[in-house]
Amino acid sequence: MLQSARIDFTDQHGFPRRLVLRLDDAGAVPRFEQLRAQLAVMVAVGRLEPGCRLPTVRDLAAQLGLAPGTVARAYHQLELDGSIQGRGRLGTFVVDEPPHSEPLLERRRRLTEAARRFAAETRQLGIRTDDAVEAYGEAVAQLADEETDRAQAP
Repeated sequence: MLQSARIDFTDQHGFPRRLVLRLDDAGAVPRFEQLRAQLAVMVAVGRLEPGCRLPTVRDLAAQLGLAPGTVARAYHQLELDGSIQGRGRLGTFVVDEPPHSEPLLERRRRLTEAARRFAAETRQLGIRTDDAVEAYGEAVAQLADEETDRAQAP
């Protein structure tokens, strides 16, 4: 039987987040491997961003209705793969440069390009730097609010 679960947690920035995980109890693939594979994909595509704090083993196990050892095994495999890192009492985090994801240098290049486009647009509009920075801050806050609203929606 296919089980779909929405996992609520708080990310490294204190924003509420939600993951959707699907586990097939009747499938041939063990549940720890199903969980590991889905989390690995979420890390690789950026759904779980570098630095993101994952739910605790106990919390994730409780939300999924799994034994804590099943979640611990998935986390252990992800740690061996280099995708996540356990930091003791601080928790478990996505590493800064996960394997199979966009490299850090590529992210920096894209950020630089986005910043240059933003700067060019604001200069063409005759916007002062202070006003552009303020507008950017407001846009970031608005996106965060929208993410919070989506995460809290049923």
